[in-house]
Amino acid sequence: MEGDELCFPQLNTSCRKLKRSHFDTVCTHIILSSISLLTAALNLLVIISISHFKQLHTPTNLLLLSLAVSDFFVGLLMFFQITLIDGCWYFGDVVCVIYSVLDIVITSSSVGTMVLISVDRYAAICYPLHYPTKVTQRRVQICVSLCWICSLFYAALMMKESLKQSARLNSCIGECVIDFDFTKQFVDLMLTFILPISVIIVLYLRVFVVAVSHARAMRSNITALTLQRSGKVTAKKSELKAARTLGVVVLVFLACFCPYFCVSLTGQENLISYASSIFVVSLFYFNSCLNPIIYAFFYPWFRKCIKVIMTLQILQSRSSNANIL
Repeated sequence: MEGDELCFPQLNTSCRKLKRSHFDTVCTHIILSSISLLTAALNLLVIISISHFKQLHTPTNLLLLSLAVSDFFVGLLMFFQITLIDGCWYFGDVVCVIYSVLDIVITSSSVGTMVLISVDRYAAICYPLHYPTKVTQRRVQICVSLCWICSLFYAALMMKESLKQSARLNSCIGECVIDFDFTKQFVDLMLTFILPISVIIVLYLRVFVVAVSHARAMRSNITALTLQRSGKVTAKKSELKAARTLGVVVLVFLACFCPYFCVSLTGQENLISYASSIFVVSLFYFNSCLNPIIYAFFYPWFRKCIKVIMTLQILQSRSSNANIL
């Protein structure tokens, strides 16, 4: 699909632009630009809300903050993805490597945070007595920090060869190619998709079973009384609601990531149509935009935070101590 135009017309060794219709190019730019701006704006609201209001400084919300940070950077990185629509990279080899490293770091940290969220809900629902003492703010901070550090270390390992010879991999000027052979693709697929998704599914199946039994116990006074006498404690309604909300987040995450990784797994990237490839990529990135929308639907505190932020009440003194919950 080579066009007549060059990425850098003044250079004979320049790459050629991909031949796309003007309508397809304009529509793709509008869609991806809208997703990018919306993703960055909504996740910035989540970051400000959880960071500013002291009432929201809980272990679970700290995990949501980590997810919002990674989703915010996804929105920023989409601007680079938009420039690649016509097949040209205009930012040089160094930025190409930095972009690729950040892409791996953000993706792996998002997946890692999803696993931590699943573990958090598993502990809250299945072990409600031990949850307040075992899952503390300090421990969650350590887990989140380790998640990001491990993601950075993983990206450095995967991109080690590309860091050494970034320019040699490009066949022409205006290309952004990284060294990602079959072995690296398989390792990446296992570590950032198959293994984490397996852990998430197993934990949430367990959470679902326990949550259903707790809900039935709450509806039956006799059963609830029996549970109390036997020393068993059911999870709080707030914990069950949080599990339901975060369960929706995980399901949306799976729905958005599966098509992308399925295409990568089958090696069909070059065989699907242009419209299909744009849809798969857009869906992959759109997941980061959907998370704050889910919070707005299910969390009254997030809607209240948006109102306070948008009306600039957040600038008032002691606004961080406001009653949000």
